[in-house]
Amino acid sequence: MNTNPARGMRDFLPEDVRRRQYVIGVIADVYQQYGFEPLETPAVENIETLLGKYGEEGDRLIFKILKRGEGAETGQADLALRYDLTVPLARVVAEYRATLPKFFKRYQVQPVWRADRPQKGRFREFYQCDVDAIGSRSMIVEAELLSAAGDVLSRLGFTSYTLRLNHRGVLAGMLDAAGVPASLQGEALVALDKLDKVGREGVAAELAQRGVPDAGAGMLLEFFSSVAAAQRDAKADPTAFNRDVLDRLEALLGGARPDALGELRDVVRLLGPGGTGAHLRLDPSLARGLSYYTGAIFEIAVPDLAGSLGGGGRYDNLIGMFLGSEVPACGISLGLERILVVMGERGMFPDNLGKAPADVMVTIWNLDAVPDALRLAAELRSAGLRVEVYPEADKLGKQFKYASSRAIPHVTVVGDDEAAAGLVTVKDLATGEQRRVARGDVAGVIGRPG
Repeated sequence: MNTNPARGMRDFLPEDVRRRQYVIGVIADVYQQYGFEPLETPAVENIETLLGKYGEEGDRLIFKILKRGEGAETGQADLALRYDLTVPLARVVAEYRATLPKFFKRYQVQPVWRADRPQKGRFREFYQCDVDAIGSRSMIVEAELLSAAGDVLSRLGFTSYTLRLNHRGVLAGMLDAAGVPASLQGEALVALDKLDKVGREGVAAELAQRGVPDAGAGMLLEFFSSVAAAQRDAKADPTAFNRDVLDRLEALLGGARPDALGELRDVVRLLGPGGTGAHLRLDPSLARGLSYYTGAIFEIAVPDLAGSLGGGGRYDNLIGMFLGSEVPACGISLGLERILVVMGERGMFPDNLGKAPADVMVTIWNLDAVPDALRLAAELRSAGLRVEVYPEADKLGKQFKYASSRAIPHVTVVGDDEAAAGLVTVKDLATGEQRRVARGDVAGVIGRPG
């Protein structure tokens, strides 16, 4: 029987889980520092909740669940696995609007599923780490979200990263200036969203395939190239670069879309030149493919990585699709899987995460001593130590060897002489040192690594 997990799915062994828990813990801690509260939603949603929210390509990637029981023979689907955490959040806000605070700030770390083609760094089941703020149109929201994401990356050890920023209103104005008809602008955004994946020629071909005029497509791509060249020349001064891009956009739009440009200026101003603001780069080519974005959009890029570590934006109309009235909303999602891959490849995890499942292993001297061994383990656990008990009576050499293979740093031995004197022998497997200590002093002698 094939024992591999399904394609695009993974098993997580103990070391993997420890690393995941570490990263999730940092993310949750930072988000809580910004006043965000935890939320969880079901893995399964009604299919009508998800369909029509992600655009044509997104809808194709939804894992649908066929009807069961009497409806099974129809071959129809009535449920689906959640595609992201944003649409379920919108549903929750619509459902519990009367009981939620005026400004609802939540973070959510849960798996999502996409019927995508598996490839390196791309899975069918993966975790998202979302943080969203509901109820305000102020650009303080965007600034706080970007600042929180920057703090997460800094805490995890990322020093070189870029927060790419754009605005859907600016993109619409650029498409207007390029002569792209309104009926084709959605198609154009889907193509532009692939610029960092397929390059300029690939996007040009897809724009032509989708019916975007060659002249307009050429003008857009040339503008993007000029901005990219300016960024390469201004790496040392991101503030000056962002001001330059805003001036270029204002000239290109010819006075159109002043609100969108003003919002971008506000975000740049609020983040300032230092801290997270030093990583902020305006990128007029950033499109993001999801159709529900209405305002500022952003992505997180790190050097030498295809794709992003996360992204998000403002989506003021999505909750209104459930509620019947517009509710301002903005959020950012971190890609846990890619963060883990990058940190693993670059050796960014703390050494004290280690591989040891326990701080000490209690050996079994003989079967008669098992009850006392279990009592000793309980005493050490109550003192805050992680304790593994060897489950069989065996030669001490074999037990020591097993503990060493598990990277457990200490073992305890209570033989007949130790038991009679109320003592415990503690052996440090790294140094080979053995000490006989009073039973009540064992926890203090072992301590807690890290």
